[in-house]
Amino acid sequence: MPCDDWLHRRCYKRRTILGLVLAPLLAGPARAAEEGEAAKPPAPDDRFVFLTGPKKGQVVRAEDLALGGPQVQAYPMAPDGTVRSDNRLNLVILARFDPAALTDETRARAADGVVAYSAICTHQGCPVNMWSKERNGFACSCHASIFDPRNAAEVIGGPAPRPLAALGLKLKDGVVTVASTFSGRVGVTQN
Repeated sequence: MPCDDWLHRRCYKRRTILGLVLAPLLAGPARAAEEGEAAKPPAPDDRFVFLTGPKKGQVVRAEDLALGGPQVQAYPMAPDGTVRSDNRLNLVILARFDPAALTDETRARAADGVVAYSAICTHQGCPVNMWSKERNGFACSCHASIFDPRNAAEVIGGPAPRPLAALGLKLKDGVVTVASTFSGRVGVTQN
């Protein structure tokens, strides 16, 4: 076998393997556009559906949320019924408090004491899926960052560098509904 044929086949194999590896990465933005509504971030007039528990998949009503916490995890649902669960950054935590216990900034985004924040920790991107009874706040299950839901999800413990992004809410016939998009960047800040 001549050297050129061997070299040609080897280069062809490398290009083929490289193409197989890079194609999905380069197609990322195109694929995201094809995914449609289920990958888009929460938008005004979206409702929420429970992620887990006995009401999994059902629409979240204000009365479903225990006054004073803990939070529940939910995904936004577009008006056409598409659950926006194809992007993990869409996971949201909802909780309900006495409106008088909320700071002015938090109360302005809340709907009758119901607050909504990104469930993605700003430290390492883990889920904020626990409740700290001692601190009355949301807790990240990975590195124990704690956020104050009554004060714009400010960090009150742990390594998180910034608060959780908040969603503006409204109630439509008791159903928790998005009024405005996230107040800031969701998840980890990239350097």
